[in-house]
Amino acid sequence: MSNAVAIQETPDPAQKTGAQLVWEALVREGVEVVFGYPGGAIMPTYDAMPAYPVRHVLVRHEQGAAHMADGYARASGKVGVAIATSGPGATNLVTGIATAMMDSSPMVCITGQVGSTLLGSDAFQEIDITGITLPITKHNYLVTRAEDVAPVLREAFHIARSGRPGPVLVDITKDAQQGKARLEEGPAPRQRKPHYAPELALRRAVALIDAAERPLILAGQGVLKAEASELLLQFAEKAGIPVTATLLGLGGFPASHPLSLGMMGMHGEAWVNNAMQEADLLIALGMRFDDRVTGKLATFAVNAKKIHAEIDPAEINKNVRADVALQGDLRRTLEQLFPAVRQRQRPAWLERIVALKADCTRRDVQALPEDGKLLAPHVLHDLWRLTEGKALVVTDVGQHQMWEAQYYKHDRPRSLITSGGLGTMGFALPAAIGARFARPADEIWVVVGDGGFQMTSCELTTCAQEGLKVNVAIINNGYLGMVRQWQEFFYGRRYVATPLKSPDFVMLAQAHGLCGLRVTRRDEIAAAVARARSEPGTVVIDFRVEQEESVYPMVPANTDLREMIRRPFEEEG
Repeated sequence: MSNAVAIQETPDPAQKTGAQLVWEALVREGVEVVFGYPGGAIMPTYDAMPAYPVRHVLVRHEQGAAHMADGYARASGKVGVAIATSGPGATNLVTGIATAMMDSSPMVCITGQVGSTLLGSDAFQEIDITGITLPITKHNYLVTRAEDVAPVLREAFHIARSGRPGPVLVDITKDAQQGKARLEEGPAPRQRKPHYAPELALRRAVALIDAAERPLILAGQGVLKAEASELLLQFAEKAGIPVTATLLGLGGFPASHPLSLGMMGMHGEAWVNNAMQEADLLIALGMRFDDRVTGKLATFAVNAKKIHAEIDPAEINKNVRADVALQGDLRRTLEQLFPAVRQRQRPAWLERIVALKADCTRRDVQALPEDGKLLAPHVLHDLWRLTEGKALVVTDVGQHQMWEAQYYKHDRPRSLITSGGLGTMGFALPAAIGARFARPADEIWVVVGDGGFQMTSCELTTCAQEGLKVNVAIINNGYLGMVRQWQEFFYGRRYVATPLKSPDFVMLAQAHGLCGLRVTRRDEIAAAVARARSEPGTVVIDFRVEQEESVYPMVPANTDLREMIRRPFEEEG
């Protein structure tokens, strides 16, 4: 008979499960809220969550979680976090991840995965989500060991927020969540040295700016990402240069400023597009010369020199050749340029732009024929007036998005959140929910079409369950409006698959336990907006607008910026 005594190992109190390490890592990154939906492969992480001071928002669809994390990031400048299970939970995040990637939004998505021994076996709800998201993330990880959880998440947050921001995905196997390890974060992520534009390039840029007679500043979202709005204002005023903005750049320069020209491009102001074609210098700040901005590349601003200041070297010379490239952090670039440029006024150029404005219908709702009809521009203009331009507006994608950009004047940074690069319908409502957690004191309005709203309207119940206050303005024209407009202009008014039957949005809001209102005349707008603002919870307003109203001007795809389709009653100058 053996006298051996079995020795039991004493548990290491410093060890935690991989699931606990997820939350430890998030807390150390300052995360206060995550947006997600549980399931089998992520269940250990959810089971560990109650012990940590992080608020979880239960979405109704994982796409909503990604858009909420994105909206939170855009409204706050911090990294948003979405969480989902494996298989369909992970794949439902894909559209939201792609949206964030196209618009440089910092986000970390955490997904559960089947156990590491089952990888590649077509197990239940197994999917290669790292392979799927490889083209639409800055980086992604597959974590199979508990000891790797905290170091990987630390690095993921660093990558998401550094340089040109973007989404990172961390896929964690179930056994990695259940295994144990010490909280050892490993070495700090390698910090990149601040990148300053080369001195020679700066001198060349200053020489071009000082010599230009007809310069324009093209302000993109990079101005907002770099928190360089105040610097841009000082720079433009010192050099006397008018400023136009991309869709995502709106709010980076005050719309009410005398040097502000408004939005450029396909649905930009007509005088801006004409001025871009007459300019002798374009100073592009934190923008990527998207096709919606340039029109036909062969005819884009052919007489203008181009200075391109951009943090991402891959964007420089990608679409438009730069005469001077200022690759580096935009804030630092403006700090270097500001003291070097000469202070001057350019009265002849500003007078020419005034003349170009005179050739176009003013951006004035009084110039629009009413005929007793409710027009979408009425709604957006009156919303801007009634909120004094101080609301945070989150838009979906389509005609209403362009009308908002034209008629709601943004004077403050991060006062407009919209899907630009990917053009994602269904973005607005969940993104606004995310923005609400980032900006609890702000007035938030969702501006959305009847088509896009129906894609994610299930998140109204998230508003109800979380007790959130957002106001939803549905620009309801009974069509997939922007597609219908293209069919009107270019497809012989053959409205194929664009007439849209919708539910009663007032009753839909009430079904979610929320307030619903309907507006059919312009004189009803003020009362509806006042009611929405006074209600403590989310309010949905169904604005029944003219069905076949179009967005003007419009530059047809791949044509010269001057070849704009104007409003039919507008007289050419």
